[in-house]
Amino acid sequence: MATLKYWLWLTSLRNLSPSSAFCLLEHFGTPEGAYFADPAEYALVEGLSAAAQNALRDKSLDRAEAVLGECDRLGVHILTLQDARYPDRLRQLPDPPAILYVKGRLLSFDEEAAVAVVGARAATPYGLKIAGRLGLDLARQGGLVVSGIARGVDTAALRGALRGGGSVVSVLGNGVDVFYPAENRELYQDVAAVGALISEYPPGTEANRRNFPVRNRIISGLSLGVVVVEGTQTSGSLITARLALDQNRDVFAVPGNVDAPMSRGPNQMIRRGEAKLIHCGWDVLEEYAARYPHKIRRASPLQGGEEEQRLCGALNGAGNHPDDNGEKVVDKEAGKTYIDLKDCGPEFTDDERDVLHTLAERALGADDIIEETQIPARRVLSALTMLQVRGLVEEGPGKQFRALAILRAE
Repeated sequence: MATLKYWLWLTSLRNLSPSSAFCLLEHFGTPEGAYFADPAEYALVEGLSAAAQNALRDKSLDRAEAVLGECDRLGVHILTLQDARYPDRLRQLPDPPAILYVKGRLLSFDEEAAVAVVGARAATPYGLKIAGRLGLDLARQGGLVVSGIARGVDTAALRGALRGGGSVVSVLGNGVDVFYPAENRELYQDVAAVGALISEYPPGTEANRRNFPVRNRIISGLSLGVVVVEGTQTSGSLITARLALDQNRDVFAVPGNVDAPMSRGPNQMIRRGEAKLIHCGWDVLEEYAARYPHKIRRASPLQGGEEEQRLCGALNGAGNHPDDNGEKVVDKEAGKTYIDLKDCGPEFTDDERDVLHTLAERALGADDIIEETQIPARRVLSALTMLQVRGLVEEGPGKQFRALAILRAE
């Protein structure tokens, strides 16, 4: 714990960039070495600015103590560059983050078929659809989806992967306890529940546009390859793709209309031979299937509109009666999916069934659901989270939950 304080001191100093912190570690060997060094020695560190040298004169450990306390309160793991669980993939970078804050599971990244999906914030409907489908496809076939958590492609890919039942990782340009964008608060919680939120910035760090290009090297560094869905020729997604090329990672791109501004970036990378053209998740994962046979398996295509149900919360199709297989159909007027328990019952826990039955007639708040079902609050919230991930429940204004599916006994 004493050693960890010096790591936190080094990485939380103002005017000291992540790359400068790494240079100091290379020069002095340890954070303690930098802490106790004669100030005159800082001038010998190559590339260290005068502002950074001055910052190092601040020997207060108050900030480090505060960060430690906050991480303990929030349940945030701290990994240093010398930690055994620190990903080797990041150690290989010329400028690895000296410290990682992790909210959620401590995944063994070096054993994962991790694939980054990146793209435009102002994505088109085409881009959102493809990103969601890729996330779903990659997760169903054993891939670990890595992304940011911005609006647009990032959000669509993560939600698709969650509905594919896979683990996901979001790399942030802010603290793991800061929700940016604010509307993705629940997505943050879902990612942390089944995967991990990762940042090199301590809890409480607000989103800053300067942090995001720096953050992108971690997204690509954790991954075997990076998929670009949409982006202009100067977008952040192409910055990530170029970082991936510099890091000797694979780059893939989804083609788009030659006249569409948001497809110019990936189309250009394909034309230059910098990225492999792909249409689906297997186009990516087949590159790694031999290296990760215990992780990657080719899944059968989803049938009967199930892909649309997972991604949109409802099936495509007409009519209000069961189809020939007696499985799931859409009531267009009510906007709800009917699910026959005799076919799909094992997919649901008892808590999830009870919550769906309770929401069948009207929207309710979490407290009302707890009161009506008499299920403990923790289990109700867990069931609501999983039902939202699967697109069967949505949260509306006033934190009222509405069922998008009705369970039918026969």
